[in-house]
Amino acid sequence: MNWYLKVLKQYTDFSGRARRKEYWMYTLFNIIFFICAAIIDNLLGTNFEFDSISIGYGYVYMLYALFVFIPGLAVSVRRLHDVGKSGWFLLIAFIPLIGAIWLLVLYVTDGDAGNNKWGSNPKTGDDEIDMLGKA
Repeated sequence: MNWYLKVLKQYTDFSGRARRKEYWMYTLFNIIFFICAAIIDNLLGTNFEFDSISIGYGYVYMLYALFVFIPGLAVSVRRLHDVGKSGWFLLIAFIPLIGAIWLLVLYVTDGDAGNNKWGSNPKTGDDEIDMLGKA
């Protein structure tokens, strides 16, 4: 949960690097919260309907999606920085099928050892998760 909160605290920080653990823990908690939001929408009956067909998503789901959109982009860009790629590599996702697979490979690849042009290695730096909240 601390990794998820770390990403939210760096809401618009597109600079620097994010290690694999930070990205994947954020993704895990995001999936869990999206599922909970969909369940809440279904329980409250606030899900959207098109031509009398309920799609299972509603206002709670959409509000949460809007809330985490920018932090998700930011952590994705920082994750790409960790493997030595520009944040513009996110646009590869628009290439059907191959783009998503390529991004997945980049997300699971270990980051560059030592420094790269986006900063120091987050695994060895002082910006570790246990440093959160300390001055």
